[in-house]
Amino acid sequence: MKILKWILGIVVVLALLFYFVGMPYLKKQTKKNSPETTAVYTQDNMDLSVTYSSPFKKGRVIFGELVPYDKVWRTGANEATVFVSGTNIKIVDKELPAGTYSLWTKPGKDNWSVIFNSEIPSWGATLASGGKDAMWNTEYDVLQVEVPVMQLPQSEESFTIAFENDGQLYLSMYWDTTKIRVPINE
Repeated sequence: MKILKWILGIVVVLALLFYFVGMPYLKKQTKKNSPETTAVYTQDNMDLSVTYSSPFKKGRVIFGELVPYDKVWRTGANEATVFVSGTNIKIVDKELPAGTYSLWTKPGKDNWSVIFNSEIPSWGATLASGGKDAMWNTEYDVLQVEVPVMQLPQSEESFTIAFENDGQLYLSMYWDTTKIRVPINE
């Protein structure tokens, strides 16, 4: 009985040590390869931000291989990508209430689905899948739109999300030679 208590105590201590020391260390290490970035837009009566981790191409084939087509992607690396709007907005032609959302995408060759979800998981992909399966839960989808893919003339090394305004505000995402633009309106 004493041995069982000792073993149980050691397991509990190791689990706590891993949770409070190991996990923060591992998260810090992943940020070196995919730094956390925030894009902000505070004009035209809108207060928008998106926080994501930006992975690098590093000579890999990105869309269709590293990021498979027709499969939900956490849209970046590490933690789930988070989109925040301080006001009610329209994404393409659909209403998105003010709030905080996880942002997911489903890349395709010609079109991407862009999904705003009210659940924000602590990590963007399951550990059991080796990071290949998103922690996206369809029950919490608030809005989903489809946008066309644009081809860039030259490759972009790091995944980037930015707000672009050329008379129309867009939430743009680009990496390698692929770019999408999601229209945003009041």
